[in-house]
Amino acid sequence: MSDSPQTFENFKLNKQLLEAVKEAGYTKPTPIQEKTIPMALAGHDILGIAQTGTGKTAAFVLPLLMKVKYAQGDHPRALILAPTRELVIQIEQAIIELGKHTDLRYVALYGGLGPKTQIEIIQEGVDIIVSTPGRFLEIYSKGEIFVRNIKTMILDEADKMMDMGFMPQIRSILEVIPVKRQNMLFSATFSDRVEKISQEFLEFPERIEIALQATTADTVSQTKYYVPNIKTKINLLDYLLQNESINRVIVFTKSRKTAEKVFLYLERRKHGEIRVIHANKGQNTRINSVDDFKSGEVRILVATDVASRGLDISMVSHVVNFDVPLIYEDYVHRVGRTGRAEHEGKAITFINPAEVYHFEKIQEIIRMEVPEAFIPKEVDITETPFAEKQGYEREIDGQKRKNDPDYKGAFHDKKERKNKNPHFNPEKKKVRGNKNSKAKKNRNQLKKKGGKR
Repeated sequence: MSDSPQTFENFKLNKQLLEAVKEAGYTKPTPIQEKTIPMALAGHDILGIAQTGTGKTAAFVLPLLMKVKYAQGDHPRALILAPTRELVIQIEQAIIELGKHTDLRYVALYGGLGPKTQIEIIQEGVDIIVSTPGRFLEIYSKGEIFVRNIKTMILDEADKMMDMGFMPQIRSILEVIPVKRQNMLFSATFSDRVEKISQEFLEFPERIEIALQATTADTVSQTKYYVPNIKTKINLLDYLLQNESINRVIVFTKSRKTAEKVFLYLERRKHGEIRVIHANKGQNTRINSVDDFKSGEVRILVATDVASRGLDISMVSHVVNFDVPLIYEDYVHRVGRTGRAEHEGKAITFINPAEVYHFEKIQEIIRMEVPEAFIPKEVDITETPFAEKQGYEREIDGQKRKNDPDYKGAFHDKKERKNKNPHFNPEKKKVRGNKNSKAKKNRNQLKKKGGKR
């Protein structure tokens, strides 16, 4: 490898991919891309040890698009497995972004919705499948996925796969796809378990290990607020935007639905010109909105992570993370929108009870404890609606189960506490201890009437 600065033009990529790379705003490859892309294009099996925030998604998507090259036949020729729906969607978006000048066909398979639409896409013909292990096996068992043509298999975030108990499904998939294929495995850590699966999965792999790159710029000061619910988040955002020093701000949300809600609320509050960009907005609308924001005509840009990839705007004063991103590397991407070109910037994150777990993981990745600020007294802190509170509790239960497979849930915890002391009943204690309680009045009335207990 030459000592001269590497560029994407140095790789043997076709002009369609190079044009998409340029349009995405990528100027030079990251270390993981610089090492992985040539090896992948040469057909080697790859073991990549790289944290989130290193650019590893593009490191395997670009050579894969180059190898698959163009639409051909009806059956998939490449399979990418990822542990979560969010990561599957992120990889799909990378394929959309980097493969937009090709005719390649792809499908993202994940749970949370019925498989009917996903099956219909497969039946029309696909070249690349991105999937969670469970959904892949579910659709395969229905006879809807023909696997004989699969020549490339990529396993992303292998350590998380094992943490979530996916290894039986992965082994089942390895049994049904062709043995002769190129394999790539990526993991944030290289534990004994990752080493074991790499020995099963890879054949004489090239090992590429990249030091942690997911750090935020020194020119960005970061702050976090613990916020009880979405309404209070909106109230806090409304209050912060009254500060004129926030002259050009990007507000990040994790879904287009939330992006629209925030946009409509802020538009009514008249804090200045505002635009919203997300995957449902047309390409021209998104480009025009970003151009207006760049020129200073727009003060507030509300965006999802999908729509914000490749934004290169040097004078953003603030970034507000209305939601904590579930793909942790997106936090680094978001924060990186401010503090550019040696300008100082500020990043503010709102954290609800179910997002505490995720933000703690982000702090581990960026290797710093983000300073906490407290909600100003002028901000109305609303009561959390019952349904929203239940949603948080379900998410927190799920997080605890990830860390402890034997965890049985909050309801079980309450039951266990009661079983340890069956005579203790907080409600009864409250009644017995209150001289003016309704229960005592009823007993006195019963005695006056001569009743027996």
